[in-house]
Amino acid sequence: MKLNRGLALVFIFSLFACQPTTPPAVTIIDNGNLITLQTDERVPSALLNQAGITLNPKDRVLLNGLPIALDQPITNPSTSSGQRSPITLQIRRAVNLTLITPEGQKQIQSSAFTVGEALAEALYWLRASDKIDPTLNTPISNSPISIFPSHDLTITMDGKTLQIQSSSRTVGEALAEAGIPLLGLDYSHPAEKEALPSDGQIKVVRVSESVILAQKSIPFESELIASAEVPLDQTQILDPGEKGLTVQRIRIRYEDGKEISRVTENETVVRLPEKRVLAYGTKIEIKTATVDGVTIEYWRAVQMYATAYSPCNSGVANCGSTTASGKTLKRGMVGLRLSWYLSMQGQPLYIPGYGRATVEDVCGGCMGKPWIDLGYSDADYVGWSSWVTVYFLTPVPSNILYTLE
Repeated sequence: MKLNRGLALVFIFSLFACQPTTPPAVTIIDNGNLITLQTDERVPSALLNQAGITLNPKDRVLLNGLPIALDQPITNPSTSSGQRSPITLQIRRAVNLTLITPEGQKQIQSSAFTVGEALAEALYWLRASDKIDPTLNTPISNSPISIFPSHDLTITMDGKTLQIQSSSRTVGEALAEAGIPLLGLDYSHPAEKEALPSDGQIKVVRVSESVILAQKSIPFESELIASAEVPLDQTQILDPGEKGLTVQRIRIRYEDGKEISRVTENETVVRLPEKRVLAYGTKIEIKTATVDGVTIEYWRAVQMYATAYSPCNSGVANCGSTTASGKTLKRGMVGLRLSWYLSMQGQPLYIPGYGRATVEDVCGGCMGKPWIDLGYSDADYVGWSSWVTVYFLTPVPSNILYTLE
């Protein structure tokens, strides 16, 4: 009885052993295409050949989301029931990527998962301060990748220098990145909206302004009026006048602590000026005096600067002896500036040290002060250069020049 039972067990085991075993399924996903194989093959390259799939150089094959070697067999552990686990392969096809750099555009192919991985694959090495758009951990897509390499910059500010590296696009962005924003009226060289300078030099100018109020006087005008109560050649103040006053609003600009400009923004008149009124004398008084032992009667005495001239000592190249009045020059004839000559021609004078004289000539160089040129002949010429009192002798002329300017 026991023998028969043993024969039965052998028969059952032989029956199962002789039944064919079904190979485990291999699933291959290729860009949305799903391919299933029943095969005992475990080498990925052979599995792809069976599925009729061709790889490009930059494509990669993933097992459970992780890259695998194409020539290494896949380890396929058994399940608890003794069956082999199913295998799923994913083909990640390479895509065309455009790199935009300062040197121009560059085309690469990559099946990487992120921008950073694709750049590392392409041996494009970056510095920590470089900027990438999109960022390094962004999944790969068909969008272009812009690379902004950082530059070595030297920022000069407040008498100090700062060395930084920046991949900013403009000067303003680089300054903000360095914690040096332009505030208020501050500016930079180059300007904040300009691209980073090729020489790497950026200067920050700190600007401040202040406003002050300043007083400014307004000069008054003077008016001369004739007065018969005031002696000739004297003046009397009838109204002293008063200066006006304005208040100016002045804006002062400082750059790096130094004043560079002052601009008057507005000016307000606080007080108008008042005119000064002066009376010049027209009162004639006849006086007598003894000068050089000679008694004279005069109506005017004026301090004048005296010089001398003769026909050949007149400061001109040619000798000339005819005066403006048409007479031949000799001692006793004097010259005055044109405006005085026109009013005083022929008037008698007395000059101490010279004697009596009449106004007969025009002195072209007698300007800027009361000046008289004493005439001589060449034979008796004497040089003069001194101040003297010139007496205007009687009779009093009808055409008096009351103000001598």
